[in-house]
Amino acid sequence: MMLQIKNISKTFFPGTVNERKALDNVSLHMEEGDFVTVIGSNGAGKSTLLNAVSGRLIMDRGSISIAGSQVSRLREHKRARFVGRVFQDPLAGTAPHLTIEENLSLALRRGRSRGLGPSLSRKRRELYREELAKLELGLEDRLTAKVGLLSGGQRQALSLLMAGFTQPQIMLLDEHTAALDPQRADLVTDLTRRIVADGRLTTLMVTHNMEQAIRLGNRLIMMHEGRIVYEADPVTKAKLTVPDLLNEFANIKGATLSDKSLLG
Repeated sequence: MMLQIKNISKTFFPGTVNERKALDNVSLHMEEGDFVTVIGSNGAGKSTLLNAVSGRLIMDRGSISIAGSQVSRLREHKRARFVGRVFQDPLAGTAPHLTIEENLSLALRRGRSRGLGPSLSRKRRELYREELAKLELGLEDRLTAKVGLLSGGQRQALSLLMAGFTQPQIMLLDEHTAALDPQRADLVTDLTRRIVADGRLTTLMVTHNMEQAIRLGNRLIMMHEGRIVYEADPVTKAKLTVPDLLNEFANIKGATLSDKSLLG
């Protein structure tokens, strides 16, 4: 099993008037190569779940194992060798003042000692060109260009490539197309499918876009008020439609959701 989450809970501001239970006894397992999409309204616990896996947040209770290794108490920088992540903001996954090749070098050394060092050898540059060519954006000819000069779509595509560069055991995608215009979002969605499939990456993806959640991956989970309230296995997911998901939400007590609130 590549990812095993057992009964994790997280409460923010406990014992105060602002107390909020972000995750409530959540369990989830993923086999190697699983691609699970996660939907739910704002505040459902989706990003908190990703933060739990990445180590950005340490849980109050429960356990998390990656590839059989117990990581529950490891901080984010210690889990970096296990986890690749792409954020919603295209600016978050890259260093704008560094060149494309320098960003790729940092990604290659994720979880190891710092510094660019020998990563910028001729052999490495050829590897970078080969990987960048797969994006079909012409970035393989711009290795020495500062990343800050790239468009949002180009930066997000580069972030996606960097996150999968070292074949992480878990890939986390946190609404990584939400800040892009429809055309660039479609480009990054197609790249996501290709990079995950080519690398057989075990992937957990949060999205507000139900069509995207249905189109990508082999499993789907729905979250509400810090809990997983619906799961679709590969057979069920293959038949899902957006109206099906809206009906599932309508059946949740207290949920007042619409396609606009999820797709917006």
